[in-house]
Amino acid sequence: MRHGVGPWSGPWPDDPRLDPDLLREGDRRNVEDRYRYFSHEAITADLASRRHSFHVAIENWEHDFNIGSVVRTANAMGAAAFHVVGKRRWNRRGAMVTDRYQVEHHHRSVPDLVDWARTAGEGGTPLRLIGIDNVPGSLPIETHDLPRECVLVFGQEGPGISPEMLAACDDVLEISQFGSTRSMNAGAAAAIAMHAWVRRHHFGQGV
Repeated sequence: MRHGVGPWSGPWPDDPRLDPDLLREGDRRNVEDRYRYFSHEAITADLASRRHSFHVAIENWEHDFNIGSVVRTANAMGAAAFHVVGKRRWNRRGAMVTDRYQVEHHHRSVPDLVDWARTAGEGGTPLRLIGIDNVPGSLPIETHDLPRECVLVFGQEGPGISPEMLAACDDVLEISQFGSTRSMNAGAAAAIAMHAWVRRHHFGQGV
């Protein structure tokens, strides 16, 4: 089964947002229906006009394969940008090309991210770093009032957030679990945390 739409049928549209090549050949990209035939630039411009005010940061010291999944969810949830902390290169396959429509930042170290966040908020205010990890002392995300402007920070599969990053976070939150496993997949945890922000600030569902 092929996804997307075929070549344009009917009178040729007069819309500068539409890509002539996609109109002629069809649009099989992994985009929502409202963006069918839109050029890459037009999609990016529309997303920029309505992105949310939370960022996503992912540590990348060992080329974690979960980064692509986290980036794909960041795109779906309308994150302001995603940040890779550590090695610049990461496996993009899991992102399903959604990274092309996102704002991407790279920080060589934890202090670099901290320095960036100090003035990255609205009007040059600080962005709070909110770590998501089930470590001693972490608070339940379900009852925490997530700040509107923040960076949701995720560690690597297995070791989780590094000690240096944990020390830099303003708060560390955990996702409540009720089964036998010690932890969940990093990509799944990131999706839950981002959706918690969306429920709180887009839909106004309080803690």
